[in-house]
Order: sequence, then C-alpha cells, then structure tokens
Amino acid sequence: MADAITAQGLVKRYKTVTALDGVDLAVPTGSVLGLLGPNGAGKTTIVRILTTLLQPDEGTATVAGVDVLERPRDVRRRIGLSGQYAAVDEYLTGFENLDMIGRLYHLGAKRSRERARELLASFRLEDAADRPSRTYSGGMRRRLDLAGALVADPPIIFLDEPTTGLDPRGRTEMWEVIQGLVAGGTTLLLTTQYLEEADLLADDIVVIDHGRIIAHGTADQLKLQVGGERLELTVRDPAQLTAARDLLEPLGVGAAGLDVGRRTLLMPVSGGAQVLTDALRVLDDAGITIDDVGLRRPTLDDVFLALTGRATEDGEEPAPPPTTPGRHAAAESPAGGA
Repeated sequence: MADAITAQGLVKRYKTVTALDGVDLAVPTGSVLGLLGPNGAGKTTIVRILTTLLQPDEGTATVAGVDVLERPRDVRRRIGLSGQYAAVDEYLTGFENLDMIGRLYHLGAKRSRERARELLASFRLEDAADRPSRTYSGGMRRRLDLAGALVADPPIIFLDEPTTGLDPRGRTEMWEVIQGLVAGGTTLLLTTQYLEEADLLADDIVVIDHGRIIAHGTADQLKLQVGGERLELTVRDPAQLTAARDLLEPLGVGAAGLDVGRRTLLMPVSGGAQVLTDALRVLDDAGITIDDVGLRRPTLDDVFLALTGRATEDGEEPAPPPTTPGRHAAAESPAGGA
C-alpha cells in the first residue's frame, strides 16, 4: 500500500529552540496515524509543515505524492484540515459557513448548497443549520469545523487535537465522527495528547517528545515495551505500604511504585494469576490487610510516562506566526483559486 503522507528529516527551529529535530513519518493510504505527545512536543509544527502553513528549515515531505515545498497549491487541493480551535465564522449560520467554503473551492452555487446540507446531516447539525454558529456548543462548533474540512471530499485529513476543550460527551461524539471517516477509507493524521483517543482511533502511533520521535508502533506494541502486567493493590493502613512493597518486590520484574496518599502500590509482574495468589499469601502471612487488589495490562499512560517521565499536558510549544488553519485548505481551490 502506497504512503499517503511521508516526511524525511524534518527540522524546524524558532531562534534558539528546536521544535523539530529530524522527524521521519510514513502514513499508508487509508490508515490512521496518531501523533502522540505533550504540549510543546512538536505535533502542531509537523501538521503545519505537512499542510503547507509552515516551511521546514531542513527535510522533505510529500502528501498524496506531492512535494509540500515544490507544489503547495496541489497539496492544498488534496487535503482537509481541522485545527485545535474551531475556525468558523460565528456571525454566519452553520449552513452559511459550509456554503461559503464550497464556493471558495469553486464547487458552484448549487453544489455548494447541496454539499453544505449533506454535511450538516452527516454531522447531526441539521436542526441548528440556520442558527448563527456563535450559538453552538463547543462540540457543535468542532463538528462544524470538521465538516468544513470535508467540503471538497479530500482523501487526506489532518486533525490537530480535534477534541481539545470538549467535555466527555463532546469528545465521544467527535470520536464517532472520526471513526465514520476512517470506515469510509479516508487517510488520517491525528495529533492528540489524550492517550485514550490514540488507543481508540489510531492504527499506528508515533510518540514525539522535544521534537524527536521516541517510539513508534501499534498501541499493543508500545504497551509491550513497558512489560506485561501490573500488580495493583490498596492497603488499609498506609503505614504498612512500605512493608508491603518490601515483601512483594521479590515477586515482581521491576521496582514497585507507591502512592502514599491513595495507599496504593503498583508493580510490574509476570506470571498472571499465580503471582496474584502468591502476593495475597505473602501479605496475609505478614498480617497486612488490603482493601483492593488486581492485575491489569499496561496502558498508554504507562507507556508515555515510561518513555518521557512526564504527563502529556506538560510543556509549551513555540508559537509560529498566527494562521487560520480551518480556512486554509479552502483558500486554495481545486481550480487554483485565491
């Protein structure tokens, strides 16, 4: 399967800060790549380069087989982009926003109106179609912004943290929309700092930190990198937590972590149910009472903390010149417009 998106050796510097430091990517056609990392890791910089909003200092990239530096207009004809913040005109209705984008793509008045109505129905916005978008909820504005990125039915879509700022319900609704796009064969590059989002949506995950790729694989492959199961238990008396750790560490395959405030211990283990049985016996013999115990598989949270030593929300990415990415893909029409 051919790669819809490629990048080799991307470097971007902002004065003394290196935002990207030699990034290589390959996204097969019809697949979803999740670009995972904390704020400041370089995720948005990658998206801006691949969507022609920003030029790298070094390296090359292609989108749909087109060089992003040599033929940026041709790239824009083949992509849709939804940025971190909904780029909709709040004084226009939902229908008017989408109709305007269709006209910028030179779809013609009739087709622009038809396409606007189609997308409003697909994104469950029909009832609000004729209301000013400033009256929309955050989740509705995000759906409208994503609909705008799809007006020209592009084969490749970039979603830069599409659920940032949404409540749990809004996030779930956006996930359903994205899964529908994927089912239709769209190639998707998704940046996110939500580990659950990457786990749910991405075929392949790249973990980036400080402008460098530090891990690459499927969610299951990345989880294997931090070992197998975890023994997790809560003691009744927090004063016994250290003693529990000393007793159990011979049964583990790595150091146990303690959370005194929550009275919990977490330790990497192997051996499945037998390890759990042995742990319960050792603690019972020592007179240590536990309130809860179980085995769990590692999550992407474990992967990320093991790889970076910090949570995904840490950091701050240098800000390039202001842009309005939600409008950008529409600004260059298939006919080579504005």
